[in-house]
Amino acid sequence: EVQLVESGGGLVQAGGSLRLSCAASGFPFDEYAIGWFRQAPGKEREGVSCISNNDGSTYYAESVKGRFTITSDSAKSTVYLEMNSLKPEDTAVYSCAADLTHLVAAQAMGVIKRFGSWGQGTQVTVSS
Repeated sequence: EVQLVESGGGLVQAGGSLRLSCAASGFPFDEYAIGWFRQAPGKEREGVSCISNNDGSTYYAESVKGRFTITSDSAKSTVYLEMNSLKPEDTAVYSCAADLTHLVAAQAMGVIKRFGSWGQGTQVTVSS
């Protein structure tokens, strides 16, 4: 059974940093692509970043490019999202999701969003 557990959310001031973790179990980690998504109240779920554990490719939404960094630790079966220079508009529930796909990260985002297994999410709140 695929299990994903997010952690690391919290309250931070604008300009601050947080590191989110997505601990995975129940599937061959190195064969999956894992993405981070966020959803703010009243808004649609948005793809933030993705990493393919197959080829190491990464993807970032334009809104976070240059500020967020996604990494993967195979030994710990954990994907991290380092978030710097946070803005109030980054406030949302952040969730990770995974899918068995060999697509490069940019293409994997859509597959993960439709078919992936999801964690429960972690709240990130950025105050101005």
